[in-house]
Amino acid sequence: MSDAAGDRLFADPDLDWQPVSPALVTERRLPVAVLALLGLGLVGGGGGAAMAADSGAGWPLAVPGLLLLALAALLWWVLVPRVVSAWRYAEREQDLLVSRGRMQRRLSVVPYGRMQVIEVSANPVSRHLGIATVTLVTASAATDARIPGLPTEVAQRLRDRLAAKGEAAAAGL
Repeated sequence: MSDAAGDRLFADPDLDWQPVSPALVTERRLPVAVLALLGLGLVGGGGGAAMAADSGAGWPLAVPGLLLLALAALLWWVLVPRVVSAWRYAEREQDLLVSRGRMQRRLSVVPYGRMQVIEVSANPVSRHLGIATVTLVTASAATDARIPGLPTEVAQRLRDRLAAKGEAAAAGL
């Protein structure tokens, strides 16, 4: 399959694909930033680097670990926007499409008539950033239809539209 055909499979340009909020980048970066600061001993009253320097091991053993931590945090910082930008969804007449992934692409197709529960959730950081996650539950345990990082108003409108389309599809059975 050519790359152009593969792109069409996961993100048909004829559909109205909706992206997630850029605020999801901040939410995904935050835990790694906090862990990196803890590892460097800048938060929490003298964490990893300060303890290693004060112990008998000293800096020679602490430096490689700190460099590895810094490299991992930098890599995460750079990759998160690419991962987030791969999330998108499109509403069709009979189903909802959710596409995600850069290296391992995934496309979930959820027929409106198969939806059992539409859940909207947000952790404290998400609420502060004004975003939420919409999760669709179907009879299949393998269904992984969730859309993270939607602005809360968009998530509410999507929830209402999906519920209405699900009821209409179920009434037609």
